[in-house]
Amino acid sequence: MSPNAEAEDTPTMEVDIWTDGGCKPNPGPGGWGVLLRYQGHEKEMKGGEAETTNNRMELTAAAMALEALKRPCIVNLYTDSAYLQNGITRWHTGWVRRNWRNASGDPVANMDLWRRILDVAKRHKIEWHWVKAHAGLEENERVDQLATEGREELERGHSAAS
Repeated sequence: MSPNAEAEDTPTMEVDIWTDGGCKPNPGPGGWGVLLRYQGHEKEMKGGEAETTNNRMELTAAAMALEALKRPCIVNLYTDSAYLQNGITRWHTGWVRRNWRNASGDPVANMDLWRRILDVAKRHKIEWHWVKAHAGLEENERVDQLATEGREELERGHSAAS
């Protein structure tokens, strides 16, 4: 371990992230969208899957956003998904304690994506923020549009990720 290893792993860059995902119909073809903002610079990402659910697309958006960060960051992540917000801030500790079983004793839905998010989240200091959907928040409306584009591009047979 180098003398500066700890300093290199300490997040100093602050990044704002907005995520969204959805299907039409649910379940069915779905899309996800991400907007990352750092010091006035923005990056948009989108993609889709042929057979999925709203919840899987919401989780995929968060995973893709966090995986896009090249080094540990201070992250403000905004989602309109109560499922993502509650899962990551409240429910996951119980799931892990119960060996990935929910309160009813059944396997946790979307376990693969929850594990993916939790794994990549370890690198960062993340504040998870819930925002109301379709309430006029510009960034949330943009990621909703990106998710729709991701689904529509998939349906038209274009590249599923950009």
